[in-house]
Amino acid sequence: MTITRAVADDAAASGASPRESESALSDRVTVLAIADSDSYVKWGAALLGQAPGHWRGSLIVLASPVLPSADQLAAALIGTVATIGAPPILDLSALAVAIATLKPDVVLLSVRGPLVPVVVRAIVGASVVRPVIVSGLPGISIPASKLAVSHRAQVDYFVLHSRREIREFEELASHMGIEMLFGLATLPFLPRKPLPQKTRGRNQNGEVIFATQATVPARKVDRLALLSWLAESARRHPYLRVVVKVRAARGEQQTHGERFDYADLIGELDPPAPHNLVVAGGAMSDHLAGAVGLVTVSSTAAIEAIALSIPVIIVKDSGVSAKLINVVFDGSGLFGDCGDVVEGRFRHPNATWLDDNYFHAAEQNDWVEGVNELLIRRTTGDFPLKELEKGVLGGVLRRAWDRKRALGRFDRSWSGMIALVVGTPLRCASIVLRGTRRRRAR
Repeated sequence: MTITRAVADDAAASGASPRESESALSDRVTVLAIADSDSYVKWGAALLGQAPGHWRGSLIVLASPVLPSADQLAAALIGTVATIGAPPILDLSALAVAIATLKPDVVLLSVRGPLVPVVVRAIVGASVVRPVIVSGLPGISIPASKLAVSHRAQVDYFVLHSRREIREFEELASHMGIEMLFGLATLPFLPRKPLPQKTRGRNQNGEVIFATQATVPARKVDRLALLSWLAESARRHPYLRVVVKVRAARGEQQTHGERFDYADLIGELDPPAPHNLVVAGGAMSDHLAGAVGLVTVSSTAAIEAIALSIPVIIVKDSGVSAKLINVVFDGSGLFGDCGDVVEGRFRHPNATWLDDNYFHAAEQNDWVEGVNELLIRRTTGDFPLKELEKGVLGGVLRRAWDRKRALGRFDRSWSGMIALVVGTPLRCASIVLRGTRRRRAR
């Protein structure tokens, strides 16, 4: 049964039409977004900005090992802080109190996957009538990930950003036997208008942006190669400023840990980097405002650049694979090699690729409608939380283990400490056992 049909049946049983029920909700929908890392803060805040005007949105940052610095938080909230305000930073206990006090109709979980089930339990424990629980992913989500689905198995609604993502995640969830509803939204932090033509001329002063990523590419040798190509491009184009745009300064946290920092690696270049090759942080939108081109392996910044009609090079020298998160660009016409980077041979995407990948018509977005239908179902009282089928072995100890692993030093509970002491050797033994079985199978 589809959600629309279920809502219609519930409304009929209560004597009200779905349209009447939706009208009754229209002036009292409160939405609380909960975020942890810088990228999830940016996504959650921006998605709130897409919500209807009668939805009253607020944001809380959950204290965790990836807590953004003040500078990262300010950069993530550019363009949205005026509508949602400066978010408080709360630990899990204080978050539960806030949920019990605010009684939100909708909670948007804009957090990393392992934290989702932990926060879901806090939401349910703090709610007399539980809210509609929505989650999603902040950037490129192709290929669809089993972990992304399994971590969010209990959420009511999963927001994605392209028709291709919807297809792949629906197929994967069905294969995994997990019932899940997906909704389509335009990637919320995409710029609305292209830049004026004068800021994008090939031979004018401007910036070439290299959008870095914490985990891609992973090897030091590949990162040094990228820097050497950018350095050579900077030498050949002295009128341009080539910017290695990083997500975090030294000591700041990111959604994913970074092993080889570009700010450190640039000092290892031989010959030394030219003066117009620099490392910089800040908001990507600020850098794109003066960009004549963008280089990346697979960053979502490429999608932001495309929205501004800034040409792009997706570097393919390390390959095209799920591990590099760049298979989504197959058919885009954006792939280039080291020679293209050095010479500045940027390109624009194929029109046929755009419609299926992040640039669908706004009329196709249905996530707000889907959440509204769930809100109507919630008013009927028949709105149970989905039961987890995996990751429940161990009961209370397992839940404490999940919480401690997700929150680290920000979980100060005795149960978390006990679970870590007991669970760590058990997990190590399980990993060894699985490895032994795989070797025997081979």
